[in-house]
Amino acid sequence: MRFAVRVKAGAKRDVVGGTWNGALGEALVVSVRAPAVDGKANAAVCTVLAHAFGVRARDVTVVKGQRSRDKLVELPDGGGTADRLAELRDAETRGSG
Repeated sequence: MRFAVRVKAGAKRDVVGGTWNGALGEALVVSVRAPAVDGKANAAVCTVLAHAFGVRARDVTVVKGQRSRDKLVELPDGGGTADRLAELRDAETRGSG
């Protein structure tokens, strides 16, 4: 399953939730503590999304936008993945920096 994410690097804490209307359409907001330097934020995004979706971090791939805030990510389409994505998009993020 592929979907768009909007990354907020250098946040106070790692949080997944909310939506952003950006370059790739409606995107899931992912805030990570890691800085946007040397791929650290991309690795953190994969880890945080893996935790949120209950998959391994190595199963989450940044397909497009490795050097951008707007990314297209891919993860295995298991049972309930689309439902979980909808839940996370509807969630309100708080204290994400």
